[in-house]
Amino acid sequence: MNPYKLGEMEQKFADLIWTHAPITSKELTTLCEQSFNWKRTTTYTMLKRLCLRNLFENVNGTIQIKTSKEDFQAAQGEQFLIENFDGSLPRFLTAFSKRKKLSRQEIADLRKLIEEYEEEVDDK
Repeated sequence: MNPYKLGEMEQKFADLIWTHAPITSKELTTLCEQSFNWKRTTTYTMLKRLCLRNLFENVNGTIQIKTSKEDFQAAQGEQFLIENFDGSLPRFLTAFSKRKKLSRQEIADLRKLIEEYEEEVDDK
């Protein structure tokens, strides 16, 4: 089971927790009933899956975040690059920009990101 790939409902459930955490399991079951029309058992089954993937943990009935949404998305991006572009960000950008032209703002943002990275490398 790839820890960085979630099904559609797993993703919606994770987003719900990231938005409301820390949250009690009782509050979570109520929220899932309202949002997804789930029964309590469905909520607990889904929660167990995401806890096994180290996204969340249930500590004395309170659901807490173990992996932030930002860290999870970064790991998803890395996994995508590894699986589809041999881990090469330049290969991905080349393929991406062939189909969708980058805006001036996106180009400026990428330049800034590269410059910041270069400064970090130079400082080491």
